[in-house]
Amino acid sequence: MTSDDAGIRLQKVLASAGIGSRRACEELIAAGRVTVDGRVAELGRRVDPASAIIAIDGDRVIVRDDLVYLALNKPRGVLSAMSDSRGRPTVGDLVADRPQRLFHVGRLDSDSEGLLLLTNDGELAHRLMHPSFGVLKTYLATVPGPVGREATRRLRAGVELEDGPVHVDSFRIVQTQGKQAIVEVVLHEGRKHIVRRLLDEVGHPVARLVRTRIGPVNLGGQRVGTLRPLTRAEVAELHRLAESAPA
Repeated sequence: MTSDDAGIRLQKVLASAGIGSRRACEELIAAGRVTVDGRVAELGRRVDPASAIIAIDGDRVIVRDDLVYLALNKPRGVLSAMSDSRGRPTVGDLVADRPQRLFHVGRLDSDSEGLLLLTNDGELAHRLMHPSFGVLKTYLATVPGPVGREATRRLRAGVELEDGPVHVDSFRIVQTQGKQAIVEVVLHEGRKHIVRRLLDEVGHPVARLVRTRIGPVNLGGQRVGTLRPLTRAEVAELHRLAESAPA
């Protein structure tokens, strides 16, 4: 068998990945919208799904059926770890029935809730956790209210912490009710306890913290403690963002 005959026909691989019927996938290839390893593919191309990097209109398509990408709404009181020697509840407990060896991408402290990404794609997980990977993350924090103009001004101007300055990408007051307020903080960095430290520094210590978004992945109405598979578009966008992070 020659190298040209090796592998599986590209349209079959795309159809198996859920892109569409084989006929629809053939039309995508014929239109020049599909690339394999960075080069425009032609009809009749065969590929190895385990190693080929396939994209449609520049967005990577995951064709390996052994890779898993999940969004978890982490409950409060659960450690961002796959196991714990002291027997405390962990993220690993929530996925113990899954056959894959999963990694959690980044962390949320035990007292924080919300979005955490899980995958067995080790290369992607490594890139997403690299310090240079500055994807935007959105948090909702419940703090003592009301939040005055001076605190808002300081947060938007930048706050000096003991390990250096922090500049929020966005800050807004979502709701004020009695002596409490809910604020939204958007940051592109991930220093430890950064949101709690930031709000504490401006006089509004956090009572509750929920991460609602990581890059293209939104928590939405997902119930606490549940998992959902990422959409093909979410996975493609995470791969696109990760390409800019060092290996």
